[in-house]
Amino acid sequence: MSGVTGAHVVAGKATPRGRFPHVKRVGDVLYVSGTSSRAPDNTIVGAEVDEMGTTRLDIRAQTRAVLDNIRDILVAAGSGLEDLAQVTAYLVNMNDFAGYNEVYGEYFDETGPARTTVAVHQLPHPHLLIEIQAVAHVSRPEGSPAS
Repeated sequence: MSGVTGAHVVAGKATPRGRFPHVKRVGDVLYVSGTSSRAPDNTIVGAEVDEMGTTRLDIRAQTRAVLDNIRDILVAAGSGLEDLAQVTAYLVNMNDFAGYNEVYGEYFDETGPARTTVAVHQLPHPHLLIEIQAVAHVSRPEGSPAS
């Protein structure tokens, strides 16, 4: 999908839970829809439920999966994490900020995208702790491969 024009659902990623694309290109700007740690089989990375029904949610695993999903979406659109200009992260619980921030620091430093983090009441599934939407600038001409 190098050289994306318009809106696209990326093959191999979880199908959006509504009528919207994973990514939309407008000129040299990519808009990535809110992305979670949901896998293509609809399991949620960082969410485990044992045989007794006890749920364990891991903000670090979910944050890593979200950023990896965004990377994959950007690569499919001929871009990459290095092209991110802005991200907005939505956390269900601000007590998870430290774990999210730690993992975020594995991907970006102070030269990375501008960032806003907000708390929200809930996300589309009770096991989701985080969702991130993003905006990237495409610096490569349409049709050129991502590095």
